[in-house]
Amino acid sequence: MSTVFTGSGCALITPFTNTGVNYEELDHLVEFQIENGTDAIIACGTTGEASTMDDKEHLSVIERVIKKVDGRIPVVAGTGSNDSRHGLALSRSAEKLGADALLHVTPYYNKATQDGLVKHFTLMADNVNIPIILYNVPSRTGCSIAPATLAKLAEHPNIAAIKEASGNIATTAQMLALCGDKIDVYSGNDDMNVPICSIGGKGTISVLANVAPKKSHDMIAKCLEGDYKAAAKLQLEAMDIIGALFCEVNPIPVKTAMRLMGYDAGELRLPLCEMAPANLERLKASMRTYGLIK
Repeated sequence: MSTVFTGSGCALITPFTNTGVNYEELDHLVEFQIENGTDAIIACGTTGEASTMDDKEHLSVIERVIKKVDGRIPVVAGTGSNDSRHGLALSRSAEKLGADALLHVTPYYNKATQDGLVKHFTLMADNVNIPIILYNVPSRTGCSIAPATLAKLAEHPNIAAIKEASGNIATTAQMLALCGDKIDVYSGNDDMNVPICSIGGKGTISVLANVAPKKSHDMIAKCLEGDYKAAAKLQLEAMDIIGALFCEVNPIPVKTAMRLMGYDAGELRLPLCEMAPANLERLKASMRTYGLIK
């Protein structure tokens, strides 16, 4: 097992137009991330609204990000699906495009048993030659990777890590206890970045990093240096903005925040819609406090 990255990986938004993707703005966002210390970019994940893209558009975004990054930091391509055949096809295509790793969410809606999860992820890992990061987010999928199941999957040489977004630090600790150094764990919830790193996590796959890449990077860097006092300070200072970024379904608030910061983040695709007025005011207030807007 090889580590894909350590530090702060940005779960990048996708800037849409009313007819497709704003590729020039996508380039701009990638450069903003790299200039501010982001350690990896995750293209076409949940935050990137991948579930609203057809395969051609999905792969075109991955390809554009890979070309713009140009090897400077790892690019992780979101290629997960609740249809194993579809996920495998996307994964093979992303590998050919030059992705450094793949992000695979647990199957949603049809879900799976724990045995089904092993079979699903093993199929992906057996048929690509780049590392796979599993994504455990039961609040969205209704399907959770049990720690014992992760321990089985961690034996596969192509399964390198898990983005852990169960929101349960005890579950995360059980995963680390069972897997040891056979698999890397990334925080999938910005409000748990420092707690997860404190028990052995390698970093975060972050929504916050879209609007505050340097602070997100610095928070994890302090953890990796063992300076948890400084890391905790950064974590606590960010709690209000993190709460605001998740006061409605992600990526509604973070895409709105990027627009407020002057980026041409574009529209949200249905079924996502604009923020309720009260939540928008909450977001603006949090952004002012955190120094993102005046």
